Amino acid sequence: MAQKNLLPLILLGLLRDTKKTGYELKKDFETEIGEFWSVQHSQIYLELKRLTELKEISSTKGFFGSKIEKSYYEITPLGEERFEKWEKSFQNELAVNKDEFVLKLYFIKDKKDGRLQQLLKNQYGLHLEKLAHLNQRMKEVFSKIEKDQNYGHYLILNHAIKREEEYTKWLSDSLENIRQ
Repeated sequence: MAQKNLLPLILLGLLRDTKKTGYELKKDFETEIGEFWSVQHSQIYLELKRLTELKEISSTKGFFGSKIEKSYYEITPLGEERFEKWEKSFQNELAVNKDEFVLKLYFIKDKKDGRLQQLLKNQYGLHLEKLAHLNQRMKEVFSKIEKDQNYGHYLILNHAIKREEEYTKWLSDSLENIRQ
């Protein structure tokens, strides 16, 4: 099944509260959205152009400081309508998880395969780093604002922490299992 392009909807959602430049939208992907959705920076600008052509967002020029002209994007009523329609819809299937690490594990046949321990150790380290990062983000973001003020964001961050806790436990258990 073909994946649907959700980037336009993400951009519409990010523009619902305030005007933003392409650079500010890129930063949103590097910080918050990047925790669960990745995109190439060039895709953002192409999609902004498409959304402008569809009249779902509008673009105005403004100055940053006194010299640098930037384009500021904001959602239009047409874009609001599209976003709200999507927001109220439900998925009928689970998302496909594409994980190269899991794919490599699948093809290892023997518990004593020399690659297995290193593969697991590498992932364990990566997931410990990710868990530390997520815990730090939780402290940074939700010490400033109440979780009830942005409850969806809180739920996503909490989910990511729980996922990483379980994943690191599974990796640790797997490493212990192959040592026996």
